[in-house]
Amino acid sequence: MGVTQLAVLRAIQRHEGEALSRVAEDLRMDRTSFYRALAPMRRDGWIALAKGPTGRTRSASVTPKGRRALEAVDPAWARTQSAIVEKFGRDAWASLVAELERLSACAEGVAVGARATVKGEKTS
Repeated sequence: MGVTQLAVLRAIQRHEGEALSRVAEDLRMDRTSFYRALAPMRRDGWIALAKGPTGRTRSASVTPKGRRALEAVDPAWARTQSAIVEKFGRDAWASLVAELERLSACAEGVAVGARATVKGEKTS
């Protein structure tokens, strides 16, 4: 299982039953890349797709086979993540995460402003 598949499966677990667009948004992935990432996971039986909450959208859920795949990679992923944090330094890691969250918020603000400009709306 690749890192992208792991991230997508975890996001689907967090947003089970929600619109796939919400899952893609949570991952900060464009929809084309997100839907492309879903195809092999659906083929391998890790996820199931269904109609979303509005009927116009689709949602996904992690299947029992998908949960087993996640459980199989959890120990190695946890060890790897811990080793990276330890090597990088806990304080440095916390600072990096905080800065990445700040950068994400800035990028979202710029994107919202850009979308409003394209629609001809005033931004403040």
